[in-house]
Amino acid sequence: MTPGAAAAREAWLRYWRLQQRWHRYTVEGFEHLTGPPALIVGYHGRSIARDLCMFTAYAHDRLGYLPHAFFHRAFAENPVLRAVLEGVGGVTSDDGSVAAAVARGEHLIVTPGGTREGCRSFRDRYRVDWGRRTGYLKLALKYGLDVIPAAAHGTDDTYVGLNDGDAWSRRLRLPLGLPVWVGLGPLGPWPLSPPFPVRIRQVLGPRIALPRVAAGDRDALAALHDEVAGAVQGLLDGARGAA
Repeated sequence: MTPGAAAAREAWLRYWRLQQRWHRYTVEGFEHLTGPPALIVGYHGRSIARDLCMFTAYAHDRLGYLPHAFFHRAFAENPVLRAVLEGVGGVTSDDGSVAAAVARGEHLIVTPGGTREGCRSFRDRYRVDWGRRTGYLKLALKYGLDVIPAAAHGTDDTYVGLNDGDAWSRRLRLPLGLPVWVGLGPLGPWPLSPPFPVRIRQVLGPRIALPRVAAGDRDALAALHDEVAGAVQGLLDGARGAA
Protein backbone atom coordinates (compact mmCIF):
# COMPACT_ATOMS: atom_id res chain seq x y z
CA MET A 1 0.00 0.00 0.00
CA THR A 2 1.37 3.43 -0.95
CA PRO A 3 1.84 6.12 1.72
CA GLY A 4 -1.01 8.10 0.16
CA ALA A 5 -3.33 5.11 0.30
CA ALA A 6 -2.37 4.35 3.90
CA ALA A 7 -3.10 7.96 4.88
CA ALA A 8 -6.43 7.81 3.04
CA ARG A 9 -7.36 4.62 4.89
CA GLU A 10 -6.60 6.13 8.29
CA ALA A 11 -8.50 9.32 7.44
CA TRP A 12 -11.47 7.23 6.24
CA LEU A 13 -11.66 5.28 9.49
CA ARG A 14 -11.31 8.37 11.66
CA TYR A 15 -13.92 10.35 9.73
CA TRP A 16 -16.57 7.64 9.62
CA ARG A 17 -16.08 6.77 13.29
CA LEU A 18 -16.79 10.43 14.06
CA GLN A 19 -19.84 10.29 11.81
CA GLN A 20 -21.08 7.27 13.75
CA ARG A 21 -21.20 9.49 16.84
CA TRP A 22 -22.77 12.41 14.93
CA HIS A 23 -25.59 10.19 13.68
CA ARG A 24 -25.90 7.99 16.82
CA TYR A 25 -25.33 5.12 14.41
CA THR A 26 -26.52 1.62 15.31
CA VAL A 27 -26.40 -1.68 13.44
CA GLU A 28 -28.86 -4.55 13.65
CA GLY A 29 -28.37 -7.93 12.00
CA PHE A 30 -24.58 -7.93 12.01
CA GLU A 31 -24.72 -11.64 12.83
CA HIS A 32 -25.78 -12.31 9.23
CA LEU A 33 -22.19 -11.63 8.19
CA THR A 34 -21.05 -14.76 10.02
CA GLY A 35 -20.11 -17.38 7.47
CA PRO A 36 -18.66 -17.32 3.96
CA PRO A 37 -18.16 -14.07 2.03
CA ALA A 38 -21.35 -12.42 0.83
CA LEU A 39 -22.48 -9.49 -1.30
CA ILE A 40 -24.10 -6.84 0.88
CA VAL A 41 -26.69 -5.13 -1.33
CA GLY A 42 -27.93 -1.83 0.02
CA TYR A 43 -30.14 1.19 -0.53
CA HIS A 44 -28.26 4.35 -1.53
CA GLY A 45 -29.31 7.25 0.72
CA ARG A 46 -28.68 10.99 0.30
CA SER A 47 -26.24 11.91 -1.25
CA ILE A 48 -23.49 9.41 -0.67
CA ALA A 49 -24.22 6.03 0.90
CA ARG A 50 -23.43 7.48 4.32
CA ASP A 51 -24.79 4.55 6.29
CA LEU A 52 -22.72 2.00 4.38
CA CYS A 53 -19.60 4.16 4.66
CA MET A 54 -20.07 4.15 8.42
CA PHE A 55 -20.73 0.43 8.21
CA THR A 56 -17.31 -0.21 6.63
CA ALA A 57 -15.64 1.36 9.68
CA TYR A 58 -18.01 -0.51 12.01
CA ALA A 59 -17.19 -3.81 10.30
CA HIS A 60 -13.46 -3.05 10.26
CA ASP A 61 -13.45 -2.65 14.03
CA ARG A 62 -15.08 -6.08 14.41
CA LEU A 63 -13.74 -8.10 11.49
CA GLY A 64 -10.29 -6.57 11.09
CA TYR A 65 -10.76 -5.45 7.49
CA LEU A 66 -12.81 -3.00 5.45
CA PRO A 67 -15.53 -4.69 3.37
CA HIS A 68 -14.88 -3.98 -0.31
CA ALA A 69 -17.40 -1.44 -1.57
CA PHE A 70 -18.09 -0.64 -5.19
CA PHE A 71 -17.43 3.07 -5.85
CA HIS A 72 -18.48 5.35 -8.69
CA ARG A 73 -16.17 4.80 -11.65
CA ALA A 74 -15.01 8.43 -11.38
CA PHE A 75 -12.76 7.30 -8.49
CA ALA A 76 -10.60 5.36 -10.94
CA GLU A 77 -10.10 8.41 -13.16
CA ASN A 78 -8.53 10.75 -10.59
CA PRO A 79 -5.14 10.13 -8.91
CA VAL A 80 -6.27 11.49 -5.53
CA LEU A 81 -9.47 9.48 -5.57
CA ARG A 82 -7.53 6.40 -6.71
CA ALA A 83 -5.48 6.67 -3.51
CA VAL A 84 -8.73 6.63 -1.51
CA LEU A 85 -9.90 3.64 -3.52
CA GLU A 86 -6.69 1.75 -2.81
CA GLY A 87 -6.63 2.70 0.85
CA VAL A 88 -10.16 1.53 1.63
CA GLY A 89 -10.05 -1.53 -0.61
CA GLY A 90 -12.76 -0.16 -2.89
CA VAL A 91 -13.43 -1.36 -6.41
CA THR A 92 -15.08 0.14 -9.49
CA SER A 93 -15.44 -3.00 -11.59
CA ASP A 94 -15.07 -6.76 -11.47
CA ASP A 95 -11.31 -6.84 -11.67
CA GLY A 96 -8.81 -9.19 -10.02
CA SER A 97 -9.26 -7.56 -6.63
CA VAL A 98 -12.82 -8.90 -6.39
CA ALA A 99 -11.72 -12.51 -6.84
CA ALA A 100 -8.87 -11.96 -4.37
CA ALA A 101 -11.25 -10.54 -1.72
CA VAL A 102 -13.62 -13.48 -2.11
CA ALA A 103 -10.70 -15.92 -1.84
CA ARG A 104 -9.75 -14.27 1.47
CA GLY A 105 -13.33 -14.69 2.72
CA GLU A 106 -14.07 -10.94 2.76
CA HIS A 107 -17.46 -9.33 2.13
CA LEU A 108 -18.36 -6.97 -0.72
CA ILE A 109 -20.81 -4.04 -0.73
CA VAL A 110 -22.81 -2.68 -3.66
CA THR A 111 -25.65 -0.16 -4.05
CA PRO A 112 -27.42 -0.94 -7.35
CA GLY A 113 -29.35 2.35 -7.21
CA GLY A 114 -26.17 4.45 -7.15
CA THR A 115 -26.60 8.18 -7.73
CA ARG A 116 -29.97 7.45 -9.33
CA GLU A 117 -31.24 6.72 -5.81
CA GLY A 118 -28.90 8.91 -3.82
CA CYS A 119 -29.33 12.22 -5.63
CA ARG A 120 -33.10 12.67 -5.77
CA SER A 121 -35.33 15.43 -4.47
CA PHE A 122 -37.04 15.49 -1.09
CA ARG A 123 -40.24 14.42 -2.86
CA ASP A 124 -38.82 10.95 -3.50
CA ARG A 125 -37.46 9.36 -0.34
CA TYR A 126 -36.89 5.85 1.02
CA ARG A 127 -37.99 4.19 -2.22
CA VAL A 128 -35.79 1.54 -3.81
CA ASP A 129 -35.15 2.51 -7.45
CA TRP A 130 -32.77 0.10 -9.19
CA GLY A 131 -34.46 -0.04 -12.55
CA ARG A 132 -33.56 -3.36 -14.17
CA ARG A 133 -29.90 -3.31 -13.09
CA THR A 134 -28.92 -6.92 -12.47
CA GLY A 135 -25.13 -6.69 -12.69
CA TYR A 136 -24.85 -7.18 -8.93
CA LEU A 137 -26.68 -10.51 -9.24
CA LYS A 138 -24.40 -11.67 -12.04
CA LEU A 139 -21.44 -10.83 -9.81
CA ALA A 140 -22.89 -12.77 -6.88
CA LEU A 141 -23.66 -15.76 -9.11
CA LYS A 142 -20.21 -15.68 -10.66
CA TYR A 143 -18.49 -15.95 -7.27
CA GLY A 144 -21.11 -18.10 -5.53
CA LEU A 145 -22.01 -15.38 -3.01
CA ASP A 146 -25.10 -15.10 -0.86
CA VAL A 147 -26.83 -11.71 -0.88
CA ILE A 148 -27.30 -9.79 2.37
CA PRO A 149 -29.89 -6.98 1.99
CA ALA A 150 -29.14 -3.73 3.80
CA ALA A 151 -31.02 -0.50 4.47
CA ALA A 152 -31.09 2.31 7.01
CA HIS A 153 -33.54 4.80 8.44
CA GLY A 154 -32.26 8.38 8.57
CA THR A 155 -30.16 8.37 5.42
CA ASP A 156 -32.63 10.39 3.34
CA ASP A 157 -32.94 12.98 6.12
CA THR A 158 -29.25 13.98 6.16
CA TYR A 159 -29.77 16.56 3.36
CA VAL A 160 -32.78 18.12 1.67
CA GLY A 161 -32.54 17.36 -2.04
CA LEU A 162 -33.92 20.03 -4.37
CA ASN A 163 -33.65 18.23 -7.71
CA ASP A 164 -33.06 14.93 -9.49
CA GLY A 165 -29.29 14.94 -9.96
CA ASP A 166 -29.20 11.90 -12.22
CA ALA A 167 -31.78 13.35 -14.59
CA TRP A 168 -29.91 16.65 -14.74
CA SER A 169 -26.69 14.80 -15.51
CA ARG A 170 -28.29 13.04 -18.48
CA ARG A 171 -29.81 16.29 -19.69
CA LEU A 172 -26.42 18.02 -19.59
CA ARG A 173 -24.60 14.93 -20.95
CA LEU A 174 -21.92 15.07 -18.29
CA PRO A 175 -18.97 12.65 -18.50
CA LEU A 176 -18.90 9.52 -16.31
CA GLY A 177 -22.54 10.03 -15.37
CA LEU A 178 -21.66 12.37 -12.51
CA PRO A 179 -24.85 13.75 -10.92
CA VAL A 180 -25.75 17.44 -10.84
CA TRP A 181 -27.43 17.55 -7.47
CA VAL A 182 -28.44 20.46 -5.25
CA GLY A 183 -28.87 19.55 -1.60
CA LEU A 184 -29.15 21.61 1.55
CA GLY A 185 -27.77 20.87 5.01
CA PRO A 186 -28.03 22.82 8.27
CA LEU A 187 -25.27 25.25 7.24
CA GLY A 188 -26.00 25.62 3.54
CA PRO A 189 -25.48 23.70 0.32
CA TRP A 190 -24.02 20.21 0.04
CA PRO A 191 -21.13 19.36 0.13
CA LEU A 192 -20.07 22.51 2.02
CA SER A 193 -22.52 21.88 4.85
CA PRO A 194 -22.34 18.96 7.27
CA PRO A 195 -25.37 16.67 7.28
CA PHE A 196 -28.27 17.13 9.66
CA PRO A 197 -27.48 15.18 12.87
CA VAL A 198 -30.27 12.66 12.38
CA ARG A 199 -30.05 9.24 13.93
CA ILE A 200 -29.15 6.51 11.42
CA ARG A 201 -30.32 3.00 12.17
CA GLN A 202 -28.68 0.35 9.96
CA VAL A 203 -30.45 -2.96 9.42
CA LEU A 204 -29.05 -6.05 7.70
CA GLY A 205 -31.46 -8.78 6.64
CA PRO A 206 -30.96 -12.54 6.54
CA ARG A 207 -28.83 -14.03 3.80
CA ILE A 208 -30.50 -14.80 0.49
CA ALA A 209 -29.00 -17.91 -1.10
CA LEU A 210 -29.18 -17.52 -4.87
CA PRO A 211 -30.19 -20.52 -6.98
CA ARG A 212 -28.11 -21.52 -9.98
CA VAL A 213 -29.11 -19.14 -12.76
CA ALA A 214 -27.48 -18.63 -16.14
CA ALA A 215 -26.18 -15.09 -16.68
CA GLY A 216 -28.26 -14.89 -19.86
CA ASP A 217 -31.54 -16.00 -18.29
CA ARG A 218 -33.24 -12.61 -18.12
CA ASP A 219 -36.50 -13.86 -16.66
CA ALA A 220 -34.78 -15.69 -13.79
CA LEU A 221 -32.52 -12.71 -13.10
CA ALA A 222 -35.52 -10.38 -13.11
CA ALA A 223 -37.30 -12.58 -10.56
CA LEU A 224 -34.23 -12.62 -8.29
CA HIS A 225 -33.83 -8.86 -8.75
CA ASP A 226 -37.41 -8.28 -7.62
CA GLU A 227 -36.85 -10.54 -4.59
CA VAL A 228 -33.71 -8.70 -3.46
CA ALA A 229 -35.15 -5.22 -4.14
CA GLY A 230 -38.27 -6.23 -2.23
CA ALA A 231 -36.18 -7.41 0.72
CA VAL A 232 -34.33 -4.08 0.85
CA GLN A 233 -37.57 -2.12 0.57
CA GLY A 234 -39.00 -4.23 3.38
CA LEU A 235 -36.02 -3.37 5.58
CA LEU A 236 -36.44 0.33 4.76
CA ASP A 237 -40.13 0.27 5.63
CA GLY A 238 -39.52 -1.71 8.80
CA ALA A 239 -36.69 0.53 9.99
CA ARG A 240 -38.77 3.66 9.42
CA GLY A 241 -41.76 2.17 11.19
CA ALA A 242 -39.70 1.21 14.24
CA ALA A 243 -37.74 4.48 14.43
